[in-house]
Amino acid sequence: MTLTFPKLATTSEQPLVVCRGVTKQFGEGEAAVMALRGIDLDVYDGQMTLLVGESGCGKTTLISVIAGLLDATNGELSVLGRDLRKLRGAALVHFRGGHIGFVFQQYNLLPALTAAENAAVPLIIAGVKRHEAVARASKVLEMVGLSDKLKSLPSQLSGGQQQRVAIARALVHEPKLLVCDEPTAALDAASGKMVMEMLKRVAVQQGRAVIVVTQDKRVFDFGDRIVHMSDGRIERVETAEERKKARQTEGIVATA
Repeated sequence: MTLTFPKLATTSEQPLVVCRGVTKQFGEGEAAVMALRGIDLDVYDGQMTLLVGESGCGKTTLISVIAGLLDATNGELSVLGRDLRKLRGAALVHFRGGHIGFVFQQYNLLPALTAAENAAVPLIIAGVKRHEAVARASKVLEMVGLSDKLKSLPSQLSGGQQQRVAIARALVHEPKLLVCDEPTAALDAASGKMVMEMLKRVAVQQGRAVIVVTQDKRVFDFGDRIVHMSDGRIERVETAEERKKARQTEGIVATA
C-alpha cells in the first residue's frame, strides 16, 4: 500500500479535470430538460473542490458526468488526461474502476459483511484474492481511524463510522479522483466535520483531487475552491482565500 495522508503537497499547473462547454440533456422534444448548460470548469490536484447550490441546480449531474456515470450531451471533457467522451463500454468501466472513487450520502454497506470486507469489495471485484483484499482494506481503515472496528458489522457502527468505511472503500484502490455526493448530509455536526477533515487530508496529495457536492454550509470552509452553481450553470468560483477575505470584510462592516 502506498496510500498516505501527507500534510501538504504541490499542486500541478495542469488540471486533472477539464470541462469546456459541457451540457447534459435528459429526454427529447417538449419533455427535454437541460440539466447542464455549458459548464466550464477546471479541477486541480492537491485540492478539494466543492460544488454548491440549491437542490436541482445540476451539482450531482455534473459529478456524474465527470465520473463517467452519465454521458455529456455536448462539450469537451478530459479526466486524468483522458477524453472521457471517447470511452465506451468495458473501457469506461475499467477506467472508472481503476482511477475514480465514489462516496455517497447513503453508505451502501453490505449488512452481512464486516467493515474490512465492505472496504475490500472494489478489490475483490477487480480480481484481487479475498484475503489480500481484506488485508489491504484493513490498512486503509486503520488510516481513517477504524483499526478497532475491522470486524464490526455496519449495524454495530455509528453513522460517522459507516461513512468512514465508505470512504475507505472508495480509497482502497488508490484512485486519483474522488467524487463525493452529499457525504455529510446524514451526519451530525461533529461527525460531518470529522469526515470532511479526512477528505481534506485525502485531497492534499499531488496527483489526486477530491470533488464534493454539498448543500451543507457548515463544511464550506474545507474547500480550496467553491464552485457556486445555479440552473445548470456555474455562477462563480470562489477560492479559500477569497472566502476568507470576504468574511473578514463582513466582520469589519458588522462591527462598524
